[in-house]
Formats: sequence, C-alpha cells, structure tokens
Amino acid sequence: MDVLDRIKEQVESNPIIIYMKGTPQFPQCGFSSRAAAALQDCGVKFAYVNILADPEVFENLPRYADWPTFPQIYIDGELIGGCDITLEMHESGDLQKMVEEAGKKWPAEEDA
Repeated sequence: MDVLDRIKEQVESNPIIIYMKGTPQFPQCGFSSRAAAALQDCGVKFAYVNILADPEVFENLPRYADWPTFPQIYIDGELIGGCDITLEMHESGDLQKMVEEAGKKWPAEEDA
C-alpha cells in the first residue's frame, strides 16, 4: 500500500487521530506533548501515530494535507491543524465539542 493511501486509511478510519513525535504517554517534542495533552484533557479516546517510528509517514504526511509541521490533528477526516490551533480550540471549548461528537463514532467496545 502506498504511504499516502495508508495515511488516508488511518485518517478516515479513526474519528480522532494525532500524528506526533513520540506517543501521548511519552512525547518526544514539546509541541506534540501539548497537543496530545489537550486531546487527553477532553477525555475522549483518540488514535495516534508516532511519526518518529514510521519514516515513510514522517516524510510524506506534510504532502497529504499540505501542512508542513508536526503534530497534525485530524477530526472526522479533516485536518484541524497543529499545536497552536489545537491549544486555541481547547481554550475556547471548541476542541471539547468536536472531539465529543467525533468520539461517538468509535465502534462500541465489546464486553469481555
């Protein structure tokens, strides 16, 4: 599968996804750390891709949505933006509303 097709599949199959340096539990840059923390603060499940562990995604993600920097946050298949935009949306309450609505689209958890 072509890397841009793989990115498209990830974005379209996850209601909320962040492409970041590191993981939400162990971010590898301040911008990724702050953006992931804003998502975590909303209390809604989200997916992530550690771009440092996937050089193909690291190199090609800026081409996918014509956004040159990391992190990149997608909600409902749409690029929301990077760290600054995410933090502004978090402060205004808009991020909470968006992720709550998108979070409803996760498949229901099966009882174990």
